[in-house]
Amino acid sequence: MKKEKKQDLKWIVIVSFFALSIYNIWFGLFGMLCMGAPIYHALRGRGRHHCKHHCPRGSFMSNVVRKISLGYRMPKFMATKTFRHVLLSLMVVMLTLGMIHTGGDPKKIAFTLFRFMGVSFIFGIMLGVIFKSKSWCAVCPMGHASVLITDLVKSKKSA
Repeated sequence: MKKEKKQDLKWIVIVSFFALSIYNIWFGLFGMLCMGAPIYHALRGRGRHHCKHHCPRGSFMSNVVRKISLGYRMPKFMATKTFRHVLLSLMVVMLTLGMIHTGGDPKKIAFTLFRFMGVSFIFGIMLGVIFKSKSWCAVCPMGHASVLITDLVKSKKSA
């Protein structure tokens, strides 16, 4: 008999993030962890390690969205590097502009992170419902940035 696979409950982290941030916007600052963890692993040369082992959003897509997904194939253009570059650039610009408009006020920064995480989460859910549940993971800006950073780190080490 096979051992039962431990249930993946990492998705509770993202749900808790949104629930706590609605309760008290200061919890929105934890959005920095969600964006910082993949970068940390990438800087250590681990690529998409965070995506594969720790990402609560990916866990949510696998465990919750999968149950309501229509399962269509994602359009081919969305799988291209060009699309991922554009999406990453758009997200970086939007987050940067949001941060500039906070004027350095920590409460506004928390709200900006909460809003940024919320919009990308909703977009990811929409992709997951229409297409395969983890379609967001294929285009995720943080995952794509992790790959780019890891490639850069590895090229520096070999030089």
